[in-house]
Amino acid sequence: MSGLLAAASIGVAGQSRHSVRGTETDGTVISVTAWRTDDKKDPIKVENLFLYENGVEQRIKNFSYDPSPARIVILADNSQTLPTDVEKMKAATMEFAYEIFEGDQIFVLAYDEKAEIIQEWTDDAKKIEASLGTFRKKGNPYLFDALNAASNEVLLPLMPGTRKTAIVVIGDGLDRGSTKKFDNIIGDLQNNNITVYFLQIPDRSGGAYRRDQPKAPAVVTQLTEGTGGKAFTIDEASAAAKFICDELRRNRYLLSYQPLNTSTFDQKRVFLTADNGIAIRTKTGQPPNIKAN
Repeated sequence: MSGLLAAASIGVAGQSRHSVRGTETDGTVISVTAWRTDDKKDPIKVENLFLYENGVEQRIKNFSYDPSPARIVILADNSQTLPTDVEKMKAATMEFAYEIFEGDQIFVLAYDEKAEIIQEWTDDAKKIEASLGTFRKKGNPYLFDALNAASNEVLLPLMPGTRKTAIVVIGDGLDRGSTKKFDNIIGDLQNNNITVYFLQIPDRSGGAYRRDQPKAPAVVTQLTEGTGGKAFTIDEASAAAKFICDELRRNRYLLSYQPLNTSTFDQKRVFLTADNGIAIRTKTGQPPNIKAN
């Protein structure tokens, strides 16, 4: 893959290539981050967890540790008015090159009014460092179109063989001009089990109201909580990179269930809880079982 990813030209056709929804036998599969908070060494088991969809308790069919390598897209805001400098963005990106585990790979995209490939899949820190010279500050932030590009053009072609995928956004959550709608973007991310993390930069809009979409800080919150990720400040880049890479390799599980007593045509609220001594995090929603427009 080379050249530019023109976000406005990317459609939803990629969605048909893969869905975390399986057959009736497989049920719905979701990624779960789980870890023990007590001193016990017992493994986390399915009987320690309780899953609800739209308030209805679901029967968990399978729950298994996932040690597979991660594929991480770093999605950096290249736009003109972002309140940080290019060198800080480069340094934040490089923290992930230092922290990934053997088998993990990174793909770097930067976006303004289009999403541009900076570095294709690699685990080579020197290659990543050399590629970051093309970071710049120009134009407006088309964040939602860039997320669509990262999901449909970079991550979906790896599926279903690659189960562990994440996008780390370095930005403030502001979108100014995308053709893709926020609700459709978050639905696609949830449907494909792509976890979103943020290295958050202070909001340049000052909390200004955005017509037909959440304010920038709410975008950060909804993307991370909605997909089972987490937000950090860009000043925490070193600690955040270590946390994210460790979490993906050491604390990631796959959970499957067959939805009971819920409509396949409604937006689904997902709630997962666990016994005392176990902390868990997963996406908070699952989109309807229909193709978005």
